[in-house]
Amino acid sequence: MGRTDLTERQWVKLEPLLPEHPRRGHAFCDHRRVLNGMIWRLRTGAPWRDIPERYGPWQTCYDRFTRWSRDGTWAAILAALQLQADEQGNIDWDGAALDSTIVKAHRSAVGARKQLSKHEKRG
Repeated sequence: MGRTDLTERQWVKLEPLLPEHPRRGHAFCDHRRVLNGMIWRLRTGAPWRDIPERYGPWQTCYDRFTRWSRDGTWAAILAALQLQADEQGNIDWDGAALDSTIVKAHRSAVGARKQLSKHEKRG
């Protein structure tokens, strides 16, 4: 198991949230192996083509990542994990609030002119 690979505990939580094999076409490659490849790529910032062979073909990792992004699988997984964590009292929703004392807006975000007028340039 690599440093970036899912632990057994993480896998137990994720496995039931993953899509089933497609009804038509060939079955998916092992989800855990492909997920570990995706995680390796996201943690290292390397190109998809550099995913180690132990995770299977890089195209499989890329295709599944893209498919799940488009069809909402990632959003559904995130929502399910947040719901589980919230039910267990592991999320402090109040502690995640942001306001203007934390996030500073760029001056153009509040209506400031982006360029000087002709009058201001001359003078």
